[in-house]
Amino acid sequence: MLNKIHHAAIICSDYSKAKDFYCRILGFPVIKETYRQERDSYKLDLKVGPHDQIELFSFPESPARITRPEACGLRHLAFQVADVHKVRTHLEDNGVTCEPIRLDEITGKEFFFFFDPDGLPLEVYEQ
Repeated sequence: MLNKIHHAAIICSDYSKAKDFYCRILGFPVIKETYRQERDSYKLDLKVGPHDQIELFSFPESPARITRPEACGLRHLAFQVADVHKVRTHLEDNGVTCEPIRLDEITGKEFFFFFDPDGLPLEVYEQ
């Protein structure tokens, strides 16, 4: 019945800062950018790999994320990469603070967490 995840939606507090982070630092190409004047809101569709998307929204006066990843609900967004160390170096070279690289005790794969400009937890996970 459900085939795959079409997109993940993210609401940001500072559209320019978030757009720079997701496009320049993380390298996601823009599919389409729309400004909705009646809502004073941007919607930025970003391409993640060959089939996936992120929708980046801005809304005036959106509340901050209430709790950290351990609260009920969506915990974090994870991106699969070929080289965890290379991605971590790239992020740190661009001023992004990264948590230490850890080893998934179940899969034996390396991973680490970092945060977007609004504190959304993001994960880099070894392919």
